[in-house]
Amino acid sequence: MPAKIPTTVITGFLGAGKTTLIRNMLQNAGGKRIALIINEFGDLGVDGDILTGCGDETCTEDDIMELSNGCICCTVAEDFVPTMQKLLTRPQLPDHIVIETSGLALPQPLVRAFNWPEISTRVTVDGVVTVVDGKAVTEGRFAHNVAAVDAQRAMDENLDHETPLSELFEDQIACADMIVVNKTDLLDGDQADALVSRLKSDSRDSVQVVKTAMGKLPVDVLLGQGIGAESDLAGRHEVHHHHHDDHDDDNDHADHHDHDHDEFESFVVNRPAIADADAFARQVAEVIRSHDILRLKGFAAVEGKPMRLTLQAVGPRIETYFDRPLGTDEPRQTRLVVIGQAGLDRAAIETALCA
Repeated sequence: MPAKIPTTVITGFLGAGKTTLIRNMLQNAGGKRIALIINEFGDLGVDGDILTGCGDETCTEDDIMELSNGCICCTVAEDFVPTMQKLLTRPQLPDHIVIETSGLALPQPLVRAFNWPEISTRVTVDGVVTVVDGKAVTEGRFAHNVAAVDAQRAMDENLDHETPLSELFEDQIACADMIVVNKTDLLDGDQADALVSRLKSDSRDSVQVVKTAMGKLPVDVLLGQGIGAESDLAGRHEVHHHHHDDHDDDNDHADHHDHDHDEFESFVVNRPAIADADAFARQVAEVIRSHDILRLKGFAAVEGKPMRLTLQAVGPRIETYFDRPLGTDEPRQTRLVVIGQAGLDRAAIETALCA
């Protein structure tokens, strides 16, 4: 059976920066073919126009599908599942699917829908990403424009819940595998760090919290989390089983100056062959925990083994497997790529990984 297509669910309030995050992702997809499902409706639906064409060959106009009948978690059976089925009948399947929910959508019902028999054998939730407007949340408003949220809420005739913003925010945080604190250029360093600490304490232990501005997030950080969230619903408790929809015209922040990925850094660590694969995986996990590394991936030669060891880590979760024989002329060494927020202690990480 073919591998399931990984799907990333991106949620967050109106104006948090979801669309900008996705646009940046498409422009830096590196040839990965991505299909988008955008949950928008009414006169506020502009995300499709913002995103159309921005991925060129990696995400064509035909790869963008809009759900415009109301909030996605209230229209799972009527709208979302049929759309996924249609996408999965295409002759050229995507490498990855990205779903941008409306801002009032509860992510839990959408994740739960991936267990529906019609799609459960074909797709899996790679991860749930909750985008947070750092300035608004710091000021206790959750959304940049609460009036706009309420206006969109009133427009959605299919909305079946009246969730206060504070409770909806809690649901989005509870379901997240990664929390992106956006618009940190509007906060000072202490404010941003305090918000990150607060969100880490309010979320599950395995959740990564990252800071960025203008939705700039490396594709290797955003995609490829490998969570399988539909199999982990018990830990993603819902404050309420009703919800709301806030739409995401995230371009309101686009007039600020452009940033590169200077909030993140990556570097390569080279070391000789390792003695024991399991012991090295435990060593890597400890280094990741100690230095708050987001991603680590690479290859290793293991003493006495003819096969190359592949190692991939998302936070402290480590996956290792032997993928192919080492060539006769291939150096028996270990090469790891480390990715994290800017300011990593490179020397200490290199020393720890080479110990």
